Amino acid sequence: MTTLTEQRSPRAVPTSAAAATRKPFPLVRHSLSLAKRSLIKTWRTPEALIDVTLQPAIFLVIFVYIFGGAVAGSTHDYLQFLLPGILAQTIAQGAIAIGVNLNTDLGKGIFDRFKSLPIPRAAPLVGAVLGDVVRYVIVILSTFVVGYLMGFRILTDPLSAVAGCLLAVLFALCLSWVSVFVGMKVRTSGAVQGIMFLIIMPLSFASNVFVPAATLPSWMQSFVEWNPLTHLVAAMRGLFLGTPMGDSVYWTLAWCVGLVAVFLPLAMRAYRRKV
Repeated sequence: MTTLTEQRSPRAVPTSAAAATRKPFPLVRHSLSLAKRSLIKTWRTPEALIDVTLQPAIFLVIFVYIFGGAVAGSTHDYLQFLLPGILAQTIAQGAIAIGVNLNTDLGKGIFDRFKSLPIPRAAPLVGAVLGDVVRYVIVILSTFVVGYLMGFRILTDPLSAVAGCLLAVLFALCLSWVSVFVGMKVRTSGAVQGIMFLIIMPLSFASNVFVPAATLPSWMQSFVEWNPLTHLVAAMRGLFLGTPMGDSVYWTLAWCVGLVAVFLPLAMRAYRRKV
């Protein structure tokens, strides 16, 4: 005679890990969870936000009041011209931190713990990039607060101004993958910072950030025309001030697509080799 337990077919009891992998959009869910981790880490170390809070204010004050009269003949006119450029430069430099932080986490073995979790392999990197959105929003807010106190004014409509800010954040997110790739490849966080500064600084000064592109030497013009910061700054000046911007928005979006298409796969490949 068969017993009751023998008549019933056994059912596999799913583990929490197996259940987690069957939920929809695992990459999105886990990336957002790890982005929250990055935000908590930032909240606990507010001194890490100095580069996105004090730096734009210092740059605006120094360049406007020291060079404004010589460059534009008026500090107010130069402030109107300079603020979108300083915003683009600072938000680009803000992307350096993610590479430094990821390299530090690698050295501490944190990614070895992520490796043992039932999460997609890309989630730690995608989550770190998404978590940096807060840094870029802080850059925009701090730059505009200081700029408005100094006399800067948006001359277009609010929708155009928001579009300019969103374009800057999108560009910074895409540029972050360059920093992530460098952070995965080099051995120390100091090396990450040094390499990224070598990339960002020429982009900042060989552009239209501080002076009109037409005033730069002729031998530099070809680089300036292809410089992604040149297109981003021209697009933001058009969206903030109503100046002619041509197809700068489309060029900026094209650069965003190109940066992600090239450096996201490279960063993921370097990450898999590291862990």
